[in-house]
Amino acid sequence: MQESEKTTAPAPFSIDDSPIARELADLTSRRRALDAVSLEFHGDTRILTISNQKGGVGKTTTTVNTAAALATLGARVLVIDLDPQGNASTALGVPHTADIPSIYDVLIDEFPLADIIQTSPESPNLLCAPSTIHLAGAEIELVSQVAREHRLRTALEDYLAASEERLDFVLIDCPPSLGLLTINAFTAANELMIPIQCEYYALEGLSQLLGSIRMIQKHLNPALHLSTILLTMYDGRTRLAQQVAEEVRAHFPQEVLRTVIPRTVRVSEAPSFGQTVIAYDPQSVGAVSYREAAVELVLRQRAKTNEEGN
Repeated sequence: MQESEKTTAPAPFSIDDSPIARELADLTSRRRALDAVSLEFHGDTRILTISNQKGGVGKTTTTVNTAAALATLGARVLVIDLDPQGNASTALGVPHTADIPSIYDVLIDEFPLADIIQTSPESPNLLCAPSTIHLAGAEIELVSQVAREHRLRTALEDYLAASEERLDFVLIDCPPSLGLLTINAFTAANELMIPIQCEYYALEGLSQLLGSIRMIQKHLNPALHLSTILLTMYDGRTRLAQQVAEEVRAHFPQEVLRTVIPRTVRVSEAPSFGQTVIAYDPQSVGAVSYREAAVELVLRQRAKTNEEGN
């Protein structure tokens, strides 16, 4: 009688080896790394316009969550809501009904910026210049205004010069168009931040946007430059998202942040509660990712400044 073949029993399944467990362990590690970060803010105010003429790429989401993440790091941040829909104002919990003084009054009636700025209930470091429905007509009204492309820049310069408390960042949320509101944002800023979704047609329209930036640099604002690209709505389970990320990094190796923002329900839910994801669910993967992006945004600029100083 032949000896029966020995069979090897499968190794017992361990919950610690599951994909969910690995994701939770990775997220915990990232949270601890962020908790250990300590940054001091000094130097000139950084003014960033967040823009992409393609809609639905996460411009407003990126603006408010980056601003909130910077505020948690100790930075003093002003968000200027230049989108007539007013979604950034909503996400920051700032009232923006038709009777509220808004960025419309600054652009059209030359109100001082200080008269319309509100503090977000999320943080004393987080300020907002809200948008109202009146801004929908500003594109037409600006056509006849003197120095129509420079009105936001002039108001912002006056505010920064007169303010007793310095600002570390100004983030300008733009509408998904290249009209006079967006041109005002480009003229007021010195940096451009572009969110790009990791989906099909991600680079669609980007060449036109960059062409517009070159025109702004030539005729209105030589200091404006593309400093940051943030990949949003990333789903690492799909080959498409990985391909888009690789393509964008190949075209813009110096500008793309290492941090990517995943597609997550928490990020989408937060605005309906009048909050950023940083306040709505600070332990979520979306909040952690935006906090990492904010840290990288600060550290990359400091590294660049140090290189230029040497």
